[in-house]
Amino acid sequence: MDTFFAGEIATELVKELYQVIKRVALCRASAKQLKHSVEELLPTIQEIKYSGNELPQLRQRQLDELSEKLNMGLDLAKKAVALSRWNAYKSLQYARKMEKIERWVTRFMVRIMPAHVAADVHHARYETRTGLEDVKAGLEGIGRAVGRIEGRLAGAAVVEMMEGLGLDGGDEWVVEGTVTRGVKERVKEMLMAAEGGGVVGICGMGGCGKTTIARAICRDSDVREHFDNQIFFETVSQSPNLAQLEQVLSQKIMSTRTMGTFNWIPQSGMKNNECPILVVLDDVWSLNHFFQLKELVSRIPGCKILVISRFKFPNAIDTTYELPTLGEEEALSIFCHNAFSQNSIPPDIDKKLVMQVVTECKGHPLALKVIGASLKGQLPRVWASYKVKLSRGESISEFHEEKLLKQMAVTLESLKPEVRECFLDLGSFPEDKKIPLDVLFGLWMEIHGLEEVEAFDVLVELCNKNLVTMVEDAQRRAGDIYSSCSEISVTQHDCLRDLALYMSNREPANQRRRLIMPRRENGLPKDWERGADHPFEATVVSVHTGEMKESDWFHMDFPKAEVLILNFSSSEYFLPPFIASMSKLKSLVINNHGTSSARLHNLSVFTSMNGLRSLWLEKITVPPMPRTTIPLKHLRRISLVLCEVNESLQGSKVNLQALFPQLVDLNVDHCIDLSGLPPSICRLGCLENLSITNCHDLQELPNQLGDLNSLRILSVSACPCLDRLPQSISRLSQLKYLDISQCVNLPDLPKGLGQMASLEKIDMRECSEIRSLPSSVISLRSLGHVVCDEDMAFLWKEVGKAMAEFRVEVVKECFSVDWLNE
Repeated sequence: MDTFFAGEIATELVKELYQVIKRVALCRASAKQLKHSVEELLPTIQEIKYSGNELPQLRQRQLDELSEKLNMGLDLAKKAVALSRWNAYKSLQYARKMEKIERWVTRFMVRIMPAHVAADVHHARYETRTGLEDVKAGLEGIGRAVGRIEGRLAGAAVVEMMEGLGLDGGDEWVVEGTVTRGVKERVKEMLMAAEGGGVVGICGMGGCGKTTIARAICRDSDVREHFDNQIFFETVSQSPNLAQLEQVLSQKIMSTRTMGTFNWIPQSGMKNNECPILVVLDDVWSLNHFFQLKELVSRIPGCKILVISRFKFPNAIDTTYELPTLGEEEALSIFCHNAFSQNSIPPDIDKKLVMQVVTECKGHPLALKVIGASLKGQLPRVWASYKVKLSRGESISEFHEEKLLKQMAVTLESLKPEVRECFLDLGSFPEDKKIPLDVLFGLWMEIHGLEEVEAFDVLVELCNKNLVTMVEDAQRRAGDIYSSCSEISVTQHDCLRDLALYMSNREPANQRRRLIMPRRENGLPKDWERGADHPFEATVVSVHTGEMKESDWFHMDFPKAEVLILNFSSSEYFLPPFIASMSKLKSLVINNHGTSSARLHNLSVFTSMNGLRSLWLEKITVPPMPRTTIPLKHLRRISLVLCEVNESLQGSKVNLQALFPQLVDLNVDHCIDLSGLPPSICRLGCLENLSITNCHDLQELPNQLGDLNSLRILSVSACPCLDRLPQSISRLSQLKYLDISQCVNLPDLPKGLGQMASLEKIDMRECSEIRSLPSSVISLRSLGHVVCDEDMAFLWKEVGKAMAEFRVEVVKECFSVDWLNE
């Protein structure tokens, strides 16, 4: 290792630290200091580099050590840049390591570097201009190398995120068949062709496996190598927010291609020798949407676009492969996999009857999957009934998608009425969006009268019938009695959502039990306006729009509405005046899918929500509560996700007890401006579950938190600035679960922890500053489960020797980025 290498590392490190400063808030201070030190060091390294002297062994060894330290810093900086900005635990770890390297570099500059300068001052052999030109050329080469490295990191992260979020759906069967494998190989060949940019399409009717094949192509090792892992997968959907989609896509691409802030990609700004990239646009419905996105990405030389759609766009796509229905052998394998959990017909099953049912599915993968799952374990007479009902439909083709819905509607007849109604409720949520279990269970519990355990049983049955899908690992976590439903989501294939809408929309708008806008529109549907003179019978009302002003609403009467879901994409939103007519409203869900938090107007409608029991706000600027809210005496659940809450929860004047006297469940997640909770939260006598997660500015909890006599679950997970727990929590005699995981600055556990007689489980994984246990833990007789890192496992196992049925679970570092896929 020589000085030339040390100089290149230092230069590259400065550039990488610049990216860390811009992107990683928790590493910013450490990165700035290290960048400053290396910048001071860099000129001297360059002088040594161009001196032309053969260095003595001692000096060479010292510079080798410097190169090693700078290389460590470069590796840390690259890891920090590739890190999600929400991964606070790792960010703080990297920041501390950067601080150590900075201290070493500073000592090197003070003690060793002056001697090197003195030795070389008489041996300068290169003119300044030549030296600068060489440095410039070197920096340009380094810049290109950094771009390629970042591209591989970010591209790999995209593909790994697809796999980690369960986006493959477990549908490998789609790409194993002869026909579909052939489509995959032909598309792969086109994408990897030597020519420059191009557009390739895969088309076919809904549910035939287009998206699964596209994801298989993205995971293909040859494709990943060809595009150097620079693969970007975006779902467009039927009613996309194009401005937000463009912003997200452009930021992802530019993070791998150049340095600096990105708005547009100038053709002249890209080098022709850059590695090609692949952009996959899934679920494209409109040619105009495609053209707008194509204009953005086609500015990159060598960019390939893969378009997944139900439709052909012959004038816009160079080559389109139409996905055919499956052959008999493939169809039978898929059906048997879902009906019998094996790939062939069991010997004790009527083969002829199975083949008749498979034939009626017409080779459609989704129909085979759903109908197969619905017949699993059923009696032969049920099979025969299905065969007769299915035979009433016509052949399934791209022109007969309603016939497909009728085919799959047969499966709903086998569901219990309660489960069928819960399935139909899924159509109330926007297409291609994850559905938090907290929202879904809240809806089911309010309008169907289910308990949370019963709601989970319904969800499991729908999953077993392939009518809904939990994200990866969610089913295991959902089964944990202490898991927060806000952390778990489900997804639904758009064809199954279409089925729920098809079943719900068979009556006139005024008579429907669920009044749903199937996709985002600029205003309310015309058939709603035509029926506005008469009351609507809907129990569930779901609206999906852009920005709504007062003049955009018209009067509507909802005397039976119990659930209102408002989806929109804007920074300002006027709440609908017709809320005043919803005297039976129990659950209100307000989701902003825009790029920034939205301010709500017409807050006076809250005065009419006397019966409201559940409130979910996502990406909302929550207004000051004393001025805008009257007591909501029946409100039991509040969830604030990605909200700005500083105005509403800060200060001692907020009286939560008076506003929400019956509040049982409070969940605050990813509200990064939350630095503290009002003291009045300690007077919520009914509060049983308090969850404050991923709130990176939270510094402390109220001192009197121990006054919450009914609290059973306390979670303050992933709050890195929290540096102490109030000693009063030892008085929480009813607490069963304490979660302090990823609170990396907590130095210790409360001394009186042993007084929590009901405590059954503690999760303290990735609490790196806690290195000892209070002596009182020996008194935790109800404690049966501790989740921790390996460093603390030994201490807990010693404590557990005196307890019956006690187990310690040692976990690896695991960070969730599910919410980023939105």
